[in-house]
Amino acid sequence: MLFLIGITIAFNKRQSLLDAAIAKAIKKAKTDYDLNVKINSYGFSGLSKVHFQNVSIVPDQKDTLAKINDLEVGVKLFPLIFGSVKISELAIHKALVFLIKKDSISNYDFLFKRKNKDTLDNNPKVDLSELANKLLNQALDKIPDDMDIKDFLITYNQDTTHFSLLTESATITNGNVNSTIKYNKNQAVWHVAGTANPSKQQLDLKLFADNKKVEFPYLDRKFGLKLNFDTVRTVMRSAEKSGDRFEIEGSWSVSNLLINQPRIASNDVIIKNGSIDAKILIGPNYVALDSSSIVSLGKAQFNPYIKLTLGKNKIYELKVNAYDQNAQDIFDAFPKGLFESLEGIKVQGNLQYALNFYLDSSKPDRVVFSSDLNGTNDFKILKFGKTNFQKINAPFTYTPYEKGKPVRDIVIGPSNPNFVPFDQISSNIKNALLTSEDPSFFSHHGFVEESIRQSIATNFKAKSFKRGGSTISMQLVKNVYLNRQKTLARKIEEILIVWLIENQHLTSKSRMYEVYLNIIEWGRNVYGIGEASHYYFGKNASDLTVGESIYLAHIVPKPKSSLYCWQPNGSLKSYLTGYFNMIGGLMARRGYIEQDSSNYGFYGVKLKESLRKQIAPSDYVPDSLQAEDEDNGFFNLNIFKTIKKDTIEKRETFLKKIFGGEALKKDTSTKSAKEIRQERRRRRQEGNN
Repeated sequence: MLFLIGITIAFNKRQSLLDAAIAKAIKKAKTDYDLNVKINSYGFSGLSKVHFQNVSIVPDQKDTLAKINDLEVGVKLFPLIFGSVKISELAIHKALVFLIKKDSISNYDFLFKRKNKDTLDNNPKVDLSELANKLLNQALDKIPDDMDIKDFLITYNQDTTHFSLLTESATITNGNVNSTIKYNKNQAVWHVAGTANPSKQQLDLKLFADNKKVEFPYLDRKFGLKLNFDTVRTVMRSAEKSGDRFEIEGSWSVSNLLINQPRIASNDVIIKNGSIDAKILIGPNYVALDSSSIVSLGKAQFNPYIKLTLGKNKIYELKVNAYDQNAQDIFDAFPKGLFESLEGIKVQGNLQYALNFYLDSSKPDRVVFSSDLNGTNDFKILKFGKTNFQKINAPFTYTPYEKGKPVRDIVIGPSNPNFVPFDQISSNIKNALLTSEDPSFFSHHGFVEESIRQSIATNFKAKSFKRGGSTISMQLVKNVYLNRQKTLARKIEEILIVWLIENQHLTSKSRMYEVYLNIIEWGRNVYGIGEASHYYFGKNASDLTVGESIYLAHIVPKPKSSLYCWQPNGSLKSYLTGYFNMIGGLMARRGYIEQDSSNYGFYGVKLKESLRKQIAPSDYVPDSLQAEDEDNGFFNLNIFKTIKKDTIEKRETFLKKIFGGEALKKDTSTKSAKEIRQERRRRRQEGNN
């Protein structure tokens, strides 16, 4: 009886309840979002349906956002009693939404307006699980059980960017979803189809186009991202609160996905079939992808675990496990265009992979990193793909590139008079370069996890890329087998090739080091140790002294700055004594050379006479330690940047503190910068003559 009485009261007062709910919504839109909402007329058109006519939404002092001719909404009465609007039926006919952005001002800014400045960082009481639960349920409440939309047009205008989406029809009937959407009038016709059961937190929807791919030209113009696909499907199986966390289970899949973005890869990347069966966990202060989730690419699968813990200090966790599976399935699963040198490769055996990463932002030096790729005993390469990774075992032609353009072809073999065989290269330069670039080269298998771990910590603290973890093996592969474009795909491809070469013993360590010494750049258009030893010192690579070798090792990270180290009289600038003592001391401790108290040959290093004419008196001195980037070695304590004369005195103290060498003598020259440039040009001309 109480229930029936309540129903009767609610029915009799439904108009007043509706008036109150709409007045509240209009006031909230104005107060919270500066939106002026006008409704020409509204009222019940049945037991629980409300019919609106001529609705308009206009942000304060901005262009009209939306106009709706006819809107009919089926409202659930009981939630309405408590001031909550839940939709059971929805019909929209002839509606327009105008998204307009002029300069930096748009009529949809309210969508990104925050009610307050509190964040999780300074408001630890924010419960992410409660927030996620609330937001998802609010969204699901707005999905009607029955829907009929016709002629719903959305337009976007920003400077020269314009596009439109016209929903000719969209229906939900007995949980079945069907829609037809026209992109830019008739440029493309899209469909959203599937099932929706919002009361059970279940969705199964897919997006596809008529006789062509779904693509988004706006992303290409705005972000340089070319993206298209045949079909994308999303499934939400459940979403519920369990204890102190909110759990969402579902899957996402895509077919024939094409991505082209310069930072990812230099050309089109195509994923034929990809999917993730995921369990998302949202706790009071964290978001995680559970380790039971499965990512599938073709026949290959792996289990990811990702967790981000928010708060005063953020914690980043990542684990990837690809359990023992057919190696050929893994290589076949690589997206086409991502790793070009590996395309078409044939292998046998099985592979497994495990990655573990943990970083507490308050303790970056304690970062945890391990990466382990292993093959079974019968794993081997049966046939190379586009690239033969054993080509360096015989003479070959190497072409260095600068700014994407080839410099010249260099034969790495006996036919090149500048090529120097491994046994004819001075042990001094071999050991100096090993010490500065990769001390464990002859014992590691292509990678040094500790160096990578330290690089992560250094880069995280600097909030920029200051140090890499490239071994000589990685530098060699990058130069010989890959293009020089710095993309994510190229780095991963580099790692895979290094693993194959090192673990399959495709070439010897000594041959790898021989090739490395003969191809790396040592100055402007100076490649290989043969050219370098003659260019700087007028001697053979077999005759290089300890001091000359330490200098050459010093310039490897920044070879084009090599002449900045010299004084006009052909001696090295004194700030380098610290570097000589450091590398020389390390070489002595490793037994490569004898201990030396006189700076390990520093004072005996003299630049070739003909090159000295290119060194003019300068008002510039080195600035700061040049940290390593991804393409350089481990130590890289080189100084190349230049500063003006008014900061010389500060740098003298700095350099002496860092390197322990002599302070730089103050330049008493009164020459202007223009005079210095003129003198340099004159000396270069004399040298050419």
